[in-house]
Amino acid sequence: MLPLTRSSVSRFAAVVLTACVVSSVSPQTVQAQMPAFRQAVAEYASDDRELARFYRESGFGAVWTGESEEQLARRKALISALQGAASHGLPTERYDVDALIAQMRAAKTPRDRGMLDVALSKAYLRYARDLQSGIVKPSSIDEGVVRKVKFRDRAENMADLVNGNPAAVMQNLPPQSHEYIRLRKEMLRLQGLLARGGWGETVPGKKLEPGDRGASVVKLRNRLMRMGYLDRSATMVYDKQIEAAVQLFQDDHGLETDGVVGASTLSEINVPVEQRLHSVMVAMERERWLPHERGQRHVLVNLTDFTAKIVDDGKVTFETRSVVGMNQHDRRSPEFSDVMEHMVVNPTWNVPRSIAVKEYLPMLQKDPNAVSHLRLTDARGQLVNRGEVDFTQFDKRNFPFDMKQPPSRRNALGLVKFMFPNPQNVYLHDTPAKSLFARETRAFSHGCIRLQDPFEFAYALLARQSDDPQGQFHSVLKTGRETKIDLEQHIPVHIIYRTATVPAKGKAHYRRDVYGRDGRIWKALEQAGVVLDAVRG
Repeated sequence: MLPLTRSSVSRFAAVVLTACVVSSVSPQTVQAQMPAFRQAVAEYASDDRELARFYRESGFGAVWTGESEEQLARRKALISALQGAASHGLPTERYDVDALIAQMRAAKTPRDRGMLDVALSKAYLRYARDLQSGIVKPSSIDEGVVRKVKFRDRAENMADLVNGNPAAVMQNLPPQSHEYIRLRKEMLRLQGLLARGGWGETVPGKKLEPGDRGASVVKLRNRLMRMGYLDRSATMVYDKQIEAAVQLFQDDHGLETDGVVGASTLSEINVPVEQRLHSVMVAMERERWLPHERGQRHVLVNLTDFTAKIVDDGKVTFETRSVVGMNQHDRRSPEFSDVMEHMVVNPTWNVPRSIAVKEYLPMLQKDPNAVSHLRLTDARGQLVNRGEVDFTQFDKRNFPFDMKQPPSRRNALGLVKFMFPNPQNVYLHDTPAKSLFARETRAFSHGCIRLQDPFEFAYALLARQSDDPQGQFHSVLKTGRETKIDLEQHIPVHIIYRTATVPAKGKAHYRRDVYGRDGRIWKALEQAGVVLDAVRG
């Protein structure tokens, strides 16, 4: 949390000591005033069930407005935290610190102090919830954000405050993940850059490559220097140093690292600081939505990065390229967390009904022998003779058949799928369409996550339960029969969507907003009062 300055702490201490404490009255007078204080607390906390329960169980005692060192420390810690809310990408105006201080100055009677005590508690709890669980409700943004955010019991947050060191309690409210801490540092760095004018002039033109010279190359050189990818240079030629800097930039932005500034690279180089700040602040909000316990071992799929990773104790131990859902209404991959329980080797592809009726039924109506690699079965599971069916009599509502593809190398799921049963019917799997992994942008599937190296992914998962994971996998594979292999240790799977990530070493990584979800989250944050602050110094 950002600390108060010494002068502001002194002013605030003076306020709380004169406005919130009756120190020159007799014990008898204080005792007589308590019913009015308690009545005010009970009345003004009654619209918050958990807070009312906390006050009731604690005898409606003062949390903030007494004269003890603990109560003074709580007031100072709260005001300091609320004044520093912007350093977490939160809307400072949401907590109205000036109004709280004005209420402190105006508190003269026991009833005033009871109302004030509840007001401070509500401000603290709102701040705590925003930091712990986010400002925006995920499902209000996009139906594909199927993330269930956990909200901590408000009475528990109050108990933490009362029983702990107030400053430490405030510091422990936000996610304690390394990623959140690094994102916050990146936000403050970008705010400093914004105050100093950003990265300077944009780079004009359509394409720049080694050997080029002129004004566009100079602007490219200057922008790369401001971004930290190039040491100070006076060159006017696209030389080896600029080429190497462009390759570093491309690697950090998920681009083909060819050292040529084509249309894709030029577009990313010209993204302003403000837009990168949006990405970082949205990523911080998304981090607040995630479970605080990710799992010592977990699978992490970043949809915008087109990667799938296995993370062990905070370190990436396996990584492969992925293909995700294409950017169409019913095909975008959802975001959620679940638990992987097993894998299926030589899987059968049971064609989802949405695909069967939208894509394959029109083909069958034109030619009953179309998509002959798929089997049609009736409600009893019996194979259907296509020659005896008039497909033109069916539509999306009354199509009565199931479609499936038996195990084979041509199977749409490839030779293995990884299952974490979920209502979205999304999983990770192999694919026969290997050429798609060479693309820079890999959004081509119907929603599931295709893996470039599914066998190696399987070996890594099985290594925890087998002395010969590769041998075990291939002994099942060569049978050609559909076989389930249970994972003895179930593994959390987190499908996320991050256009900004910050590794432990090196510069921040940025990706395109492939589904437009981050743009919608930023608009929601703005509507809640979040602003871009330019920080100097």
